[in-house]
Amino acid sequence: MYQLAQVNIARLLAPLDDPLLADFVANLEPVNALADDADGFVWRLADGGDATSIRVFDDDWLIVNMSVWRSPAALLSFVYGAGHRAVLRRRREWFAKLDAAVTALWWVPAGHRPTVAEAEERLVQLRLHGPGPRVFGLRSIFPAPDGTGTEPVDDLHARRPAECDA
Repeated sequence: MYQLAQVNIARLLAPLDDPLLADFVANLEPVNALADDADGFVWRLADGGDATSIRVFDDDWLIVNMSVWRSPAALLSFVYGAGHRAVLRRRREWFAKLDAAVTALWWVPAGHRPTVAEAEERLVQLRLHGPGPRVFGLRSIFPAPDGTGTEPVDDLHARRPAECDA
């Protein structure tokens, strides 16, 4: 059996203790709690309550979010759900727009907890080679190696608010 791992990274516009990021920091705990309680949620990367102290690509200005979900539908329901979307809508206030892929998805055996190094490798592979069965994005979901994870997600994508694409 497989589960869906996801990573997303963001480049901060200011240090986390800067007033510019106060609303983002204030929303970390509530949004993480929504994820933790979401149907289909399995695990998320954390050092203490969140992952803001964990470095990715040896860059102090990048923050990482990584989690594991039972299915693509569960992940998309959370991502496009009202609680997460309210914060997602404001991301340009806190993060720089990056030209490279910042989100990657891949299948992991049930019980596997991906590492930051694994996530970095998947992001690099997606950036260099595009989506495929080994790594893909939210819009190009591939089935798990055992053929599971193929439930329709088109309805969730159709309901994706326009601000999720900005």
